[in-house]
Amino acid sequence: MASLVAILDVKGKSLIQRSYKDDVPPSCIERFLPLVLDMEEENVQVTPCFSDDGINYMHIRHNNLYLLALSKRNSNAAEIIFFLHRLCSVLTEYFKELEEESIRDNFVIIYELLDEMMDFGYPQTTESKILQEYITQESHKLELQARPPMAVTNAVSWRSEGIRYRKNEVFLDVVESVNLLVNASGNVIRSEILGAVKMKCYLSGMPELRLGLNDKVMFESTGRAARGKSIEMEDVKFHQCVRLARFENDRTISFIPPDGEFELMSYRLSTPVKPLVWVEASVESHRGSRVEYMVKVRGQFKRRSTANNVEIYVPVPDDADSPKFRAAAGSVVYAPEKSAFVWKIKQLGGGRDYLMRAHFGLPSVRNEELDKRAPISVKFEIPYFTVSGIQVRYLKIVEKSGYQALPWVRYITQNGDDYVLRTISDAKSSSIIAPI
Repeated sequence: MASLVAILDVKGKSLIQRSYKDDVPPSCIERFLPLVLDMEEENVQVTPCFSDDGINYMHIRHNNLYLLALSKRNSNAAEIIFFLHRLCSVLTEYFKELEEESIRDNFVIIYELLDEMMDFGYPQTTESKILQEYITQESHKLELQARPPMAVTNAVSWRSEGIRYRKNEVFLDVVESVNLLVNASGNVIRSEILGAVKMKCYLSGMPELRLGLNDKVMFESTGRAARGKSIEMEDVKFHQCVRLARFENDRTISFIPPDGEFELMSYRLSTPVKPLVWVEASVESHRGSRVEYMVKVRGQFKRRSTANNVEIYVPVPDDADSPKFRAAAGSVVYAPEKSAFVWKIKQLGGGRDYLMRAHFGLPSVRNEELDKRAPISVKFEIPYFTVSGIQVRYLKIVEKSGYQALPWVRYITQNGDDYVLRTISDAKSSSIIAPI
């Protein structure tokens, strides 16, 4: 139970706040940032929840904003932190970007959302699709909707009744992002797979969906033999529509889906991963007057797969100029704002490798150490492929009217936010890099 919810700027000033109880004075908001700064100065880890002088502070950070909840009672901190994340996602869906300017431009609608999403300190409706049905950004629509839709008071609060489509379809995307760190010796020292099952549902009525995956725990608990590879997912998180009791019982993912687009579940795998797109670079400096690079890229995945829109960011000195490039495939551009050049390859086939060469002038003479050079980062997307081997075994759709629906399943593997390789080395001799 929260007594007060506020959104603060990066300086700790309240942009908007809503008090649900009178037991916490608004002046406590001003104490939040000084308390955080004091903890940072004392090298104390700033946790999402902490207490001071009988007041519980619970917060999350988004861009340059703090979303803060205050309570005087022994509240369920996890529930309130989750509510702040839901508030963040709802405001992002309403305004596209949640930042200080969008808060200042939409005071009225944010107050309405705070009143609907929490009542007397207890979280209520947090599904943005339902909220958008009766809290709109066009004032004339507010007069047309005299009362909230039935979904707000139904057991299924994330889906409205009476939805009709001429063509009933379900699109399911299994998207896996690979994060890894490769050291200078070429060894993978950290790797993980972050997966998400995303859906677009265009179904009439109140359909019941059942999704089956090649889940190792399910095969073990039921004593069935897995056909092919099975995977063991960690940190599984579900959309609120999933029946958790059913999943814990027999690992069946059963749910009534929201209408439209949503993320059904996310998971993590800590199994070792080899670099799908391998990049290494040799650098040769010429007495501080110029520097030359030779970069090699290789697709280390199955030959029948193709990586699309590959972008390789190779760091260069801040004052490099006069770039010259030659690439066996794709195109190369200089990005001085990122102190890097970017090698773009439209399609990289599995098992294929390419070379490119770059030449830069250096206006100032200096002797830069190799260790201070930033790592290579890579972006890519491989369709029809999952690095973990996850598979959708079935997707059943049951609705009382008995209509037939078309399920579509797609697999995508892409780079994560932290796919970096420190595979930059000094050229062993000047002969390995031919002049451009």
